[in-house]
Amino acid sequence: MSDRPSIFSFFAGSGFLDLGFETSGFNIVYVNEISSSFMEAYRYCRANLNLPLPAYGYHFGEEADVTKLTEKLQAIYLQELVQDCRQFNNIIGFIGGPPCPDFSIGGKNRGYLGDNGKLSNAYIELICQQQPDFFLFENVKGLWKTKKHQLFFEAKKRQLIQAGYLLTERLINAIEYGVPQDRDRIILLGFKISLIKDLGIKILNYNQFTREIFPWEKYVLFNKEKVFTYPWSKSSPFQEDSILPCPQDIPVELTVEYWFRKNDVLHHPNAKHYFQPRAGITKFGSIDEGDDSRKSYKRLHRWRYSPTACYGNNEVHLHPYKARRISVAEALAIQSLPAKFVFPENMSLTNMFKTIGNGVPYLASKGLAHTILDFLVGSKRKKL
Repeated sequence: MSDRPSIFSFFAGSGFLDLGFETSGFNIVYVNEISSSFMEAYRYCRANLNLPLPAYGYHFGEEADVTKLTEKLQAIYLQELVQDCRQFNNIIGFIGGPPCPDFSIGGKNRGYLGDNGKLSNAYIELICQQQPDFFLFENVKGLWKTKKHQLFFEAKKRQLIQAGYLLTERLINAIEYGVPQDRDRIILLGFKISLIKDLGIKILNYNQFTREIFPWEKYVLFNKEKVFTYPWSKSSPFQEDSILPCPQDIPVELTVEYWFRKNDVLHHPNAKHYFQPRAGITKFGSIDEGDDSRKSYKRLHRWRYSPTACYGNNEVHLHPYKARRISVAEALAIQSLPAKFVFPENMSLTNMFKTIGNGVPYLASKGLAHTILDFLVGSKRKKL
């Protein structure tokens, strides 16, 4: 049997979350994504990075509709894959971040009744039905902030507890893991009580598991409260192709410019992929560098972190010192993807930016994956 835990991935997008897990010691065996365009990009990126094919393949289109996977025939098929995997692997995990605009404070706010909200419910149902050893559920902090969403979230957690899971959750910010971006997300983790017992971990109550046993902060690189107190650069008049020295006393590795240089974005295969203005570029020159105060047309500052990478609903992010929107290459850098992560030429710009905005930042994914793996493997070692 393999010591590498196997992962069944749902709502995989173009594979940001999966890549973090795969490069941290997990084995991606099943990939589920309803969008054929995102799936094509996922496969293309994997090939570029010389990663092996998932043992149980790629599932997209209607067969990847998570709301249907709990129905009898589809559930039996998935159950057969999980049972087959158990013959070769000690531990199986489900990971996924259901699309979240229905829970977003600035989004549709339809909650669990919305088309996307239903996917969160279906994912929880799938976990309870298929009983993986552990799971990861990622979503927006609106699940905590709005009362009706909070009631739904609490009900789903009770359902998971009744299905035999011990739960722990945390509001993470991607910047804690070295991502040049202010991005809050709720991470809910669940571990089967039977797995916890097999690992020799003694649990007295839920609060003890949350506070003392799971090492949430082990791979956190930056304290988020401290990060936001640094003397970050303020807005300054936009000057195309200007030179601006990096200020002292800030963590430069959390800045947009550091990542642009690290990924050599001007020579990246996706460097020319950006939206062209329909009516000239006058507006692009009128917004100060670092002015991200408005909902749309936020101009990034080269020596500061980016606001949340979200490029839908007319939210436009402008290059710090060029009179244009940011490119796909630059958006990938802001999501902390490796420089070799490349989208195919034939993918539409809309889908490129949509999947980037939906994705879990790579370094945040990697930090979470390492934390989970250390918890699982470290507990095993202690038992031995």
